[in-house]
Amino acid sequence: MAQAKKVALYAVVVFVLYTIVTSPARAADLVQVGFEGISSAAQGVGQFMTELVN
Repeated sequence: MAQAKKVALYAVVVFVLYTIVTSPARAADLVQVGFEGISSAAQGVGQFMTELVN
């Protein structure tokens, strides 16, 4: 099972590197979307905590 996880991890890393090399603009867009999602989630948690305290 550990061997399968290692192979899957290597496959994901190779895919990410391939995507970055072949289409850096698209890769940058995907990273930006990811960070916007994380930021939005953090803002939602902050707003929830603020409302919870009030």
